[in-house]
Amino acid sequence: MGNMKLHPGDPDDTNREYLPEKLKGTQIVVNENGNNSQPYPGRLSEHHGLITGDEEDEWYEYIPASYNPANKTPLVISLHGGMMTGWGQAVYTSWTLAAERDGFIVLFPNAHLNRFWQVHWGSWQRIPEAEPDIPPEVPRAPEDMAENHDVSMILKLIERMKSNYNIDPERIFMQGMSMGNMMTSLFARHYGNLLAGAAGSGCFTFPSLLYDQEGGIVNVGGPLPFWQSMPEQNQIPECRSDELLAFRDNLQYWRLLNGCEQLPAIRIEGEYNWAFFKGRQADFVFLDIKNRDHGQTFDDAALVWDYFFSGLSRKPDGSVCCGPTVRPQSGDRWAVAVAAGCRLAWFRNRMVEMPGAAFKKKKLKYHGLEGGEKVRGEYLYVPLAFLADVFDAAYQSEHEGQTVTLTLADGRKVQFASGSIGCLIDQQLSAMYCEAVYLDRDLYVSVEWFMRALFNLHVSGSGDTVYVTDHFNELSLFMAELIHDILSGGLAEG
Repeated sequence: MGNMKLHPGDPDDTNREYLPEKLKGTQIVVNENGNNSQPYPGRLSEHHGLITGDEEDEWYEYIPASYNPANKTPLVISLHGGMMTGWGQAVYTSWTLAAERDGFIVLFPNAHLNRFWQVHWGSWQRIPEAEPDIPPEVPRAPEDMAENHDVSMILKLIERMKSNYNIDPERIFMQGMSMGNMMTSLFARHYGNLLAGAAGSGCFTFPSLLYDQEGGIVNVGGPLPFWQSMPEQNQIPECRSDELLAFRDNLQYWRLLNGCEQLPAIRIEGEYNWAFFKGRQADFVFLDIKNRDHGQTFDDAALVWDYFFSGLSRKPDGSVCCGPTVRPQSGDRWAVAVAAGCRLAWFRNRMVEMPGAAFKKKKLKYHGLEGGEKVRGEYLYVPLAFLADVFDAAYQSEHEGQTVTLTLADGRKVQFASGSIGCLIDQQLSAMYCEAVYLDRDLYVSVEWFMRALFNLHVSGSGDTVYVTDHFNELSLFMAELIHDILSGGLAEG
């Protein structure tokens, strides 16, 4: 089709406005912990009109240079966050860059009132304890979708785009950020049958809107391929315990709706943590981004297109087709994950059973001039017998398992002994992070030390979970929770 090309901009690092108006139509760019803007796209056009009723609406269209009216063209509708605009969503995302490369059209509508979408407000608990506290500046959304101005506007804009361009009716997508994520979820739950796929970034949906009082899912639109991006430092809601409950409720909602398998393909590259769930009726993708704040990363849109939208279509009979994507949805070729309290471990995208459950151990300092107890580290311990299986090492034990010698595939012999912080590697003494522990006739060592010291692998941890790969990875909060749920048997079949 074309090429994705970055354009130079003029950084304005001193500007801390939420949406600096001076970005519009200029080369100025700003940065917010990875949520960068790009220079105002030259092909972005502004439009006004009476789309629904007698009140004027505003929207922005991006038509790639390669557009040919003779060819059916995919359409992406991208919804801005609260207090933002359609053009703001265009400069804070990579949709226009991906559109130029792959030849699709992007529509960026404006919310009609106060730059806030007419979304339903709910509770972070499935069964609300009180009426939702709706901010005064947010327009109340009617329960009847026919009376919701923003929903009606989007529906009519889709028809308008079909009239003005050769839009492929089987390849219409929606994506939103923050409050636009909430609006995308609202639209998907009611009109998901009109879309081939949807995606949201930076905001969970209120669980009380997703489930009824009996725990059943609330949905009119039917199964829909859905992608949820969540920055680790999102903090909506602000309470971490509420946020983790909302994470689980949202993930379970789309898995149940789409009939997804229990186990995803897990892929962690640097700060990006993916879980690809295959569904009988539609797929679900979860992306957690390490150390990023509320919003959407600059490459989020391109990732959604490359890994998801690029392969999706909805056939006239309503079924969803998942074809090849620009980048394949695949788990890490080699990975190990363990979690405290879990006897199951994750190895090569499947669960395996260890001789005993993993546990956390603190590295303590008791003695010295200052006295007292000091914690110098905390590590996750797993049985050496499990590590021997992972690396196809010969396992030999003595003294009822209190001494273990592993013969590694490369011929190295490594001896461990209960209570000793030292191990022997080919008769050379090497100190570990913490001493070996004898428990229930099995010898345990720190998985972090073992993977790094003996195999030079990449190890990262979050909470009670550790993830190991043969490439750079940073395990993030929500992915760690998901892995822990899988290994503890807390993730039900969809």
